[in-house]
Amino acid sequence: MNNSSSALADSSLGAMDGAGAGSAAPAFSPLYQQIKGLILQSLQSGDWKPGESIPSEMDLAARYRVSQGTVRKAIDELAAQHLLVRRQGKGTFVATHAEQHVQYRFLRLMPDLGNLQQEGPAERDIVDCKRLRAPAEIARALALRSGDSVLQVRRILSFAGRPTILEDLWLPGTPFKGLTAERLSGYHGPMYALFETEFGVRMVRAEEKIRAVLPDATQASLLKVGRGTPLLSVERVAFTYNDLPMELRRGLYLTDTHHYRNVLS
Repeated sequence: MNNSSSALADSSLGAMDGAGAGSAAPAFSPLYQQIKGLILQSLQSGDWKPGESIPSEMDLAARYRVSQGTVRKAIDELAAQHLLVRRQGKGTFVATHAEQHVQYRFLRLMPDLGNLQQEGPAERDIVDCKRLRAPAEIARALALRSGDSVLQVRRILSFAGRPTILEDLWLPGTPFKGLTAERLSGYHGPMYALFETEFGVRMVRAEEKIRAVLPDATQASLLKVGRGTPLLSVERVAFTYNDLPMELRRGLYLTDTHHYRNVLS
């Protein structure tokens, strides 16, 4: 029996033991959820990299010694969470931020007329990029210890030559060792695609806080607006697999020609 099959067997035995004891409710997880967890382990360990195909449902069913339907249900959930992508007639692939249709998955600022594809890619200007010791607030957000190394990046995104977004990013120092302003400036794809391809870090979900604010003097100068211009403040924590925070991003959005769009379902 391979390690994955052993993990399933141990989990099932644990549930049975708990039921036999009669003293506490068993910690039971449906079989497809266990398979989902094993697939997530392979994604996290890099067995299947972003953009690559994963084994077929039949092969995974044989590997984990479960039915093909159980594997299919696990993959359906991972696809609904944008971790895997099904392609008709081709198989199932690890989702990647390099794909055209998901490049703007975490960017919700839309032009009032048209869409981001019609508007064209943003012009990106790296204002600052430096390594420092994490202040307590940043360390908490990234599940680090105060004083751990972090990379701080400030950049401006402009559309049609007009500064529209000012972003401050903090990244844990160890996973992003070697990331510099030159590498950020020289990469013309989405930033999250750079994180995937060069650092092996894939952002899979994010949490955001949104509020209206006024800029300080430096922020107003960088965005070329007055101090009394209302801005949309978006604070985002992005996570990789297993809910590990890998980025804190604070953005100020100018919304006189754009709006923040979200789809609720």
